[in-house]
Amino acid sequence: MSDASTASGLNDLGVLIVDDEPLARARLARQLQAIDGCQLLGEAADGESALQQLDSLDPDLLLLDIEMPGQNGLQLAEQICKRPNPPAIIFCTAHDQFALPAFAVAPSGYLLKPVNVEQLAQAIAQARRLSKPQLLQTDSVRSTSASGRRQIKAVSRRGVQLLDVDDIRCFVAEDKYVIAHHSSGETVLDESLKELEAEFGERFVRVHRSAIVAVDYITGLRKTTGGHEVTLSGIELAPPVSRRLLGSIKTLLSELA
Repeated sequence: MSDASTASGLNDLGVLIVDDEPLARARLARQLQAIDGCQLLGEAADGESALQQLDSLDPDLLLLDIEMPGQNGLQLAEQICKRPNPPAIIFCTAHDQFALPAFAVAPSGYLLKPVNVEQLAQAIAQARRLSKPQLLQTDSVRSTSASGRRQIKAVSRRGVQLLDVDDIRCFVAEDKYVIAHHSSGETVLDESLKELEAEFGERFVRVHRSAIVAVDYITGLRKTTGGHEVTLSGIELAPPVSRRLLGSIKTLLSELA
């Protein structure tokens, strides 16, 4: 990053705004001023200019529009993501129909215009966890960390929500969906319980055909009129434990004690 971007602190995020609308760029620039730890490095009105500034400014984060003349934001993001150590990307668009295509290029956030400062601050906080400086500082940690992603993306009409896996207490299958229960509530996922169990098998344990729970959040096992359920810290939900798996859960609890 340039000397100007590091002058205000090593942990500041250098931000490049890419949008063909001057008023939209100005609005985002004003909002960035109210968010600590961010520095606006530059602005671009199209993909070609963005790529040029990407090389000269080396930003940590792009606030990227999708519908632009010439190369659109999705095409630009796909191109950028092929680079070594690419910046984080938050899409800022007026159209919700791009959420699923945007999801394919793994953005750090997806915000609908008009973006407000609270939404932007939250998306930037999520992006900061995966920014280039953070990744460089945590290479050794990531190489020895538990299996699976650190964040799960949930796509809805409201945009893309990033869930920290470390904050998820359990995954519960309901009808055709899987619901992730976490400290802030619950989020519907478009993933199967079987796939999640295969990916996070070292951190989550199956307690029922419809539920897997985070081992680190298990607080106990209690008897109910219908059998047993496992209690988890931070949420009221207590998933049921099947008779077939009850013995293994009791063994796990004794090992955790």
